[in-house]
Amino acid sequence: MKIHLLGVNGPFPESGGATSGYLLEHRDTLIQFDFGSGILGRLTAKVAPESLQAIFLSHWHFDHMADLPVLMYRLQSSGTVLPVFAPEDRSSPLFQLISSAPNFRLTLLKPGDVLSFGDLSVHVGSARHPVPAVGFRISGPGGDWGYTGDTNTHPDLCDFYRGVRLLIADGPFLSDSWDENKPHLSGALAASLARDAGCDQLILSHLSPVVPSEALLREARTVFRQVSLARAGDVLSL
Repeated sequence: MKIHLLGVNGPFPESGGATSGYLLEHRDTLIQFDFGSGILGRLTAKVAPESLQAIFLSHWHFDHMADLPVLMYRLQSSGTVLPVFAPEDRSSPLFQLISSAPNFRLTLLKPGDVLSFGDLSVHVGSARHPVPAVGFRISGPGGDWGYTGDTNTHPDLCDFYRGVRLLIADGPFLSDSWDENKPHLSGALAASLARDAGCDQLILSHLSPVVPSEALLREARTVFRQVSLARAGDVLSL
């Protein structure tokens, strides 16, 4: 099982970068998690988007799905219909667009859902964000990995991600700029989650171009040593 880090920024990309997007590759299975700004070109450099078995969205903020309307134009030209799995958010104009687009087949998600793709299972977990949002735990022959999407603290996070080999977590804030009402974790809180859940490795993602990434990493490593920064272009293996 391989995870391609296509885009790791939020809420906007650094120069030459892209916002959230992660491609799961396992044998003949290709699943895309989030589809932010700049992801379509990076995905197309690796695989034809029409070959995806599914697209999972953690929520409907633009930095997690902005390239879906652009993908829609490509699908119209090829006549392909792709399944999209996402939480319901009728306040989002892009939810309204994608749910009515004939080249997407939208299935609504809620925490507790489990979907199977061959010998992979995608488990849907809770998240805390200003809009309806979820996280994911993917189980396969090589072990489990988790992707929090965007979240602040939530009582279900630790149990949901317990024992995963690899956790890609939302942690863009330094501790002195975080508070309970923020839309994201701090890097140190993401590290606490990985430590308390018994994860083997933590990747800090949703990195803001205006927050010093090395300072995030230093703070996180005071809590949990097996942590690194997400880097667009990296491929992680389980």
